[in-house]
Amino acid sequence: MAAQILDKNTAWTLILEAVDRSNVTLPLPGSNNPALTIGTGGDWQLRIPADAEARSLLSVFLPLCCPLSKEAPSRVVGQMGQSLDGRIATVTGASKFINGEDGITHLHRLRAVSEAVVVGAGTAATDNPRLTVRKAPGVNPVRVVIDRNRRVPDDHHLFCDEASPTLRLVAGQYQSGNKLTPRHGVTEVPCLDSSDATTPAHILAVLADFGLRKIFVEGGGLTVSEFLNADLLDRLHVMVAPMIIGSGRPAFSLPEISQLGSALRPRAQMVDLGSDMLFDLDFSRQDAGH
Repeated sequence: MAAQILDKNTAWTLILEAVDRSNVTLPLPGSNNPALTIGTGGDWQLRIPADAEARSLLSVFLPLCCPLSKEAPSRVVGQMGQSLDGRIATVTGASKFINGEDGITHLHRLRAVSEAVVVGAGTAATDNPRLTVRKAPGVNPVRVVIDRNRRVPDDHHLFCDEASPTLRLVAGQYQSGNKLTPRHGVTEVPCLDSSDATTPAHILAVLADFGLRKIFVEGGGLTVSEFLNADLLDRLHVMVAPMIIGSGRPAFSLPEISQLGSALRPRAQMVDLGSDMLFDLDFSRQDAGH
């Protein structure tokens, strides 16, 4: 009998089984045949043949599944969906949908391996996202909206669909300390100062108080850029659609540099998602304790 070849759907099942696990061998679903061995620190080895899509899926997502020690900082993944010319929206703000179906599926998979998904108020107000897992098997993360001045309408999905709990971060004095992870409804958390600047380190500390340390910063461009500029992204997934918009909102908003030696040069792998090209950028530091 010919050996079974691991496909992308079975690979995704194994990835979900790998969340928060290390030093374990996972069998093929529905059998006792070993399929995947996961070591310490994200190293892994396939025990059966796999097609190219399955291997790509494992290489992108298994590093995001590693358990975090109690002493380790939060693991933060950002994403940017853009056109070939680096735009995330037109001049009028239209952005649905720059990325294709495969890019959207990838986005939902990122949500599925995260404990919390974060968006800024602008993205939440304009796009009215659900931030749930619908195009891939998995568990919905806690939804977090940075909504200092309560700009996001109360009738948006995040606040009324009951699909997953939502933390609404607003202006106010924060009382630090361990808190229960939200299980349902909307929890308003006064924790932001009155300025317009996002403070990524403080936001991560607040989420850690709620037991949320595997963080996915989904958007928008300004919010992702602020986490990147603060050197708080471990990985950044940039999905590039074969589209030229010509003008509009740029993907990244970062300080100017004068020499290319100051440019960010993360380790990278490129994956053809089908409808989009993924740049999986690794900014993690060797001493980060992951």
